[in-house]
Amino acid sequence: MKIAWVTDSTVHNTEAINKHPDIYVVPMTILIGDDEYQDGIELTPHELFKTLNSSDKEVKTSQPSIGIFQELYEQLAGSYDRIISIHVSSHFSGTVSSATQAAQLVEIPVDVIDSKILSNPLTELILSGIKWLENGIPIEGVIHQLERKIDRAETYVMVGSLEQLHKSGRMNGLSFFIGSVLKIKPILSIEEGKLSVKEKVRSINKGYSRMKDYFDDALSRRRIHTVSILYGLNKNDALNWIEEFSVKYPGISFTANPLGAVIGVHVGESTLGISWFAEED
Repeated sequence: MKIAWVTDSTVHNTEAINKHPDIYVVPMTILIGDDEYQDGIELTPHELFKTLNSSDKEVKTSQPSIGIFQELYEQLAGSYDRIISIHVSSHFSGTVSSATQAAQLVEIPVDVIDSKILSNPLTELILSGIKWLENGIPIEGVIHQLERKIDRAETYVMVGSLEQLHKSGRMNGLSFFIGSVLKIKPILSIEEGKLSVKEKVRSINKGYSRMKDYFDDALSRRRIHTVSILYGLNKNDALNWIEEFSVKYPGISFTANPLGAVIGVHVGESTLGISWFAEED
């Protein structure tokens, strides 16, 4: 059975994703004023943040339409037997909904999976699924293992820009005003695919310290082999963090991975986060 993998542009486009012949990435849409751009094709994170910093135009994001997914699924039906369509958390975007509705309109079997995550963790899920298939695990078993892996994810993000979070509609006016006046930095967690405020700190350094505490706590409970450090445009901050972590945890692999333009619209260019999948007991 030949399987196609479909995802969206919130995925971290590593070389393994870009060059794999069975992975298809559907771009999200970024709207800047009256102009529309395809994420990752017509607009890079650097170009987006340059616009955010120099323009007062409203910036929004939009999921791919049902029709776009339907068209792709129908095209893939000519070369594949089944499709696994795995996407950014349904609480962040309507992409899962669009994919699910499109799947009902085509003849090829399509399994739509809500990753409950984004960026490099989404990349890890896809590459894990492909590896399991190559190792001979049946597709139903692969989907089951993906769902189990999703449930073992932990992610924490310190928002780089309250203003951008406010502009994007993810923070109300009063919270934005209080946070700006008091210089509060919210640390967000992703739990069951939903963003929630884990803690509010008064400085970037305190935020870094608290996220390290979360990681230490997780290590005391579970085995963790790989960790993603997620960033906006502040790659050097991510690399400095990795250098520090690598000394303290020599047996764990750390990688720096961009959040991407779509997520950057909401959290800002100086955002930094940490994410991992715990191993099964």
